[in-house]
Amino acid sequence: MKHEVLCRPSSSLLGLSTKRSKSAAAGAARPGDVTIAPPPRGRDSHAVAKRRPPCFVGACPDSSARRRRGRCAVFGVLLSLTFLHGSCALPVQSEAFLPDRQVGILRHDGLREISGIVASRRNPGVLWVHNDSGDAPRVFAINAKAQYLGACRITGAHSRDWEDIAIGPGPDPNRPYLYIGDIGDNRAARSSVTVYRVPEPTVGAAEPFGTITAGPADAIRLTYPQRPKDAETLLVDPWTRDIYIISKRELFSKVYRAAYPQSTTKPTPMERVAVLPWGLAVAGDVSPDGRRVIVKGLFNASLWNRSAHEPLWKVFAGKQTFLPLADESQGEALCFDAHGTGYFTIAERVHPPLYYFGPAKPKPPHRP
Repeated sequence: MKHEVLCRPSSSLLGLSTKRSKSAAAGAARPGDVTIAPPPRGRDSHAVAKRRPPCFVGACPDSSARRRRGRCAVFGVLLSLTFLHGSCALPVQSEAFLPDRQVGILRHDGLREISGIVASRRNPGVLWVHNDSGDAPRVFAINAKAQYLGACRITGAHSRDWEDIAIGPGPDPNRPYLYIGDIGDNRAARSSVTVYRVPEPTVGAAEPFGTITAGPADAIRLTYPQRPKDAETLLVDPWTRDIYIISKRELFSKVYRAAYPQSTTKPTPMERVAVLPWGLAVAGDVSPDGRRVIVKGLFNASLWNRSAHEPLWKVFAGKQTFLPLADESQGEALCFDAHGTGYFTIAERVHPPLYYFGPAKPKPPHRP
């Protein structure tokens, strides 16, 4: 059974206001759309982190039990909204991945607020990460043990609010490109957002390399069809080279597509193509073979499987599978490994652990 994702319960169930600011009122909302307002002051990520529960699977730990129970209750309400209509099929817990394994701790003072991670295609064993807003336009290389390797400055790019990084083909379909999403917009006020595209540099996973330079980057400016959105999830389809952005601050995150080829001289209008069965999306990735899609929320993560010749956006109308997560505080970065068989997560904090969820061994067939 296909999973109908356009479930739109009343926002009054959560006591959320549907009033919009004057800037948001400029674009007409679709019926049932609800925008979660940003916090009254400070950066939203730090404010939200204080209310964040552990992953949805498992019980709340004994430490700070009351606070954690409150967090779990909040997520329980959000999760239940997904299934209010009978047309919404219940998702299942994945058995394809092992529980989290801490593979290392990233002890580098220059990485204090990691908001994006992606596995290299050119450099075996290398992961690319970047900081949130406030840093220079650069990405960093670490290995699969969370050991720091070096920095890569991206020429021709500006860092306003970098939120996610993806990898995939570009103008040359035979080489990988890094796509860096300057897509954060806490107040939903930016007339356009920018994705920077640059050929992936060659580095090694064994020895630190200091600082290198890549670029100049292509600046792909993107606009939303109605009004600006805050977003932290960037996907690139390896089959089509289309760019996808998933909104964050909504009960049901929206999926927007910029079809290839995207202009590098004028803004490219995006089209809304799908709606997630839940909201507050903060990270995502597409497997190297294009057959799997992961999206992470503040409290959860889901996997969708893609059939041959299926447009990527159509997977979100299908069955989702819930994935295990580590008990990370402010975990907003996730990516597949280079083979697409496991995935990594890392949090926005000083000296964050790097977690890996490897593939589980297939269970033998059940015999009556």
